[in-house]
Amino acid sequence: MVPKEVRHWLHDQGHHEVSALRPVGGGCINHGAILQTSSGKSFFLKTHRFAPAQMFARESEGLQALRVPGGPRVPQPHLHGADFLLLEDLTPAARSRDYWPVFGRQLAALHQHTQPQFGFEHDNYIGSTPQPNAWMEDGHQFFGERRLLFQAKLAQQRGLLERAEVAQVEALITHLPALVPSQPASLVHGDLWSGNALTDEAGAPAIIDPAAHYGWAEAELAMTTLFGSFPDSFYHAYQEVRPLEKGFSGRYPIYNLYHLLNHLNLFGGSYYGGVMAVLRRYR
Repeated sequence: MVPKEVRHWLHDQGHHEVSALRPVGGGCINHGAILQTSSGKSFFLKTHRFAPAQMFARESEGLQALRVPGGPRVPQPHLHGADFLLLEDLTPAARSRDYWPVFGRQLAALHQHTQPQFGFEHDNYIGSTPQPNAWMEDGHQFFGERRLLFQAKLAQQRGLLERAEVAQVEALITHLPALVPSQPASLVHGDLWSGNALTDEAGAPAIIDPAAHYGWAEAELAMTTLFGSFPDSFYHAYQEVRPLEKGFSGRYPIYNLYHLLNHLNLFGGSYYGGVMAVLRRYR
């Protein structure tokens, strides 16, 4: 079903009617489809009948923010509503030969965009989970309160964690300044795993489905290793542009605890063991 707002917009832009709609699999939260129009132009449509409030508006803002010179390709958002988002169709092709080193350098360029405070202009979502982004000057406080503790308390409310387990998260938060070096607030995609790293029509890197904010760049890299690591050429190229502090990979479990907690909240108890493994590591 194509929302009437989309049909009207396509007509007003000179694309006339939707001539074909092809569902696209792979989405865990939303439904995706390629819209072919009678003008010959195609678009990507995301829909969610019961989308959380302003979810697609916040995604559109995140996509716009990530469109920086030298960064990875990001689809242009065209139109959004309460239950849909219309995007540029990237028409993904096979990866170019130098895809991974190019991607590494482009992500480093994105992370070079920094800001004095951590957060974002609006709260947004990671998947369909709310992501609070009120500005903070202290990165350890931001990651502790706005990321780890928010997710842990949400999991407790949903009966997925006990109060004693939330207390373990709180204890880890108190040790963050000793475990994680101070870092600038970098512009990050926020949910960068392999499923959100695609290609464009030339086989060049492209990123989708952001949870954009200004946060720790190391945390972004950590997530690229959570569900199957990117190739070494990606990380080597990244460090050619933006060298990382010694021991960065040893900090990955701390950063990835946020995503494990989020997956616990989104998908249930199968992620409980991963959460507790990280907490036991830092007792």
